[in-house]
Amino acid sequence: MLKETWRNDQEYMSYVGDLLAKQEVQKLANYTQHHFSTRLQHVITVSYLSYRLAKRFNLNAKATARAGLLHDLFYYDWRVTKFDRGTHAWIHPRIAVRNAEKITTLTPLEKDIIIHHMFGATLCPPKSKEGFIVTCVDKYSATAEYSEHLLQEVENKAFSFAKVSK
Repeated sequence: MLKETWRNDQEYMSYVGDLLAKQEVQKLANYTQHHFSTRLQHVITVSYLSYRLAKRFNLNAKATARAGLLHDLFYYDWRVTKFDRGTHAWIHPRIAVRNAEKITTLTPLEKDIIIHHMFGATLCPPKSKEGFIVTCVDKYSATAEYSEHLLQEVENKAFSFAKVSK
């Protein structure tokens, strides 16, 4: 669905094109996010779908697109790396903000969206409608990405069972 649509959206690209060109963002392609997607694919999906919703509701589409793209700007495998002082759900948004601030200037809205995008897994809700959009789209995207993995497993088991039953 999003494979090429976002690339051809001139307004969207005017908001995030400079960020997408940065090596720090492109490095996200080296990390698997939810079994069938890279972290780069995931953040682009979250960014673009959130941007489209923000536009539809006459909200700050630029901040939504940029924060959506930067919300998971961290460089470790979250399934393996453990923290002594908190969970990945609480820590990685802060790491993402720190990493984002190294490559761009964040507005207060963008920073809030990134910091609070794990609401549901954490107790602190976003302070803006744009933040709720990114939070919801992130959960939707993660579920869709992980569901692909589960569907493939079910299909493989069904195929194996059918093969054995013959």
